Amino acid sequence: MNLLEQKIIRSINDEGPITFERFMDMALYDREYGYYMSGVRRIGREGDFYTSSHLHPVFGIMICRQIIEMWEFMGCPSDFTIIEMGAGEGYLCRDILDFLKGTGNDDRQKREAFLGSLRYLIIERSRFQREIQQERLAEHMENVEWADSLEPAGRFRGCIFSNELLDAFPVHMVRMDEELREIYIGHNGDKFIELDGPLSSSALSDYFLEYAPALERGYVTEANLCICDWIADAEAALQHGFIFTIDYGHPAEEYYSEDRNRGTLICYRKHQVSEDPYLYPGEQDITSHVNFSYLKRCGEDAGIRSIGYCSQGTFLIASGIDREIAGIAEKSDSYVFELARIKKLFLPQGLGDSHKVMIQYKGEGMPLLKGFSMRNQLRFL
Repeated sequence: MNLLEQKIIRSINDEGPITFERFMDMALYDREYGYYMSGVRRIGREGDFYTSSHLHPVFGIMICRQIIEMWEFMGCPSDFTIIEMGAGEGYLCRDILDFLKGTGNDDRQKREAFLGSLRYLIIERSRFQREIQQERLAEHMENVEWADSLEPAGRFRGCIFSNELLDAFPVHMVRMDEELREIYIGHNGDKFIELDGPLSSSALSDYFLEYAPALERGYVTEANLCICDWIADAEAALQHGFIFTIDYGHPAEEYYSEDRNRGTLICYRKHQVSEDPYLYPGEQDITSHVNFSYLKRCGEDAGIRSIGYCSQGTFLIASGIDREIAGIAEKSDSYVFELARIKKLFLPQGLGDSHKVMIQYKGEGMPLLKGFSMRNQLRFL
């Protein structure tokens, strides 16, 4: 029994059974022992999982090209802020800044102008992760700032970007019996146990009335209500600009389909997958897929319009990743190896299908972004 497990058990003994959302929040974000807060490397080959930015710098290049297009749509303001929330080990930021400072002639003047207007702020709560990011970004320290929350950013124009952030928000778990019941976590002296109880909030009841009103008996799933709080905070900080989200998930109709009757919760430890969130508290990642229909609605309630939604593969192909691949082929001595890694970003068998892209916009007009030029799937949300 590790120290975090002991801490969770004390909370249960003091307060009674806790919601799964509380359990997951402690497992991931406890200040002393939480998975993301402790001083252990979590991402990459030495960690428990990897993200798109670990595969190849071309991912950062494609993200940067899309953000430059946003800047152009906004009239090329002289002050443009990128806020990256949950920047992992800093690969994406490094690849974006490497691209902007590159010596190639391709769009050089545009890249230089954009860099001249750019403020890059990383939101990172973990001191350990911040140290890793600063080490990786040693050559770009004059271009990057750090903060614990959005508050220091003030009101700004620009883009809030996240990659695999929302899936790590704590979720409520529910089970359909004669009526919808919430899953609470207790402890029987030997192990954590699940207990059914009434829904802990009216917001949870309203959520399922809207997105899954007719679940079959025995259906187990989850709801990520933190998304609305997150996007409300983003809207309050964003004066004019975009929210650019990449994560694995589904529209509500797919999320709560009959064949997904055990939910989407999954855990990662040392690149092994588990469906038991009660093993190794604080030592394994716990995630759930994103309901993009809910993200869209939360944004609209806050005055932010959704302008595009599609798979990561579709987005990257529409954005012109083939041109970047051709350029790599001309310059690289390890092209075959690099291509194998790049393909994982956009092919259906990998991140290209599992991960979705949504861009939301606050401001006048209707941006028509290259990443959605092949297909705009908002109608499915």
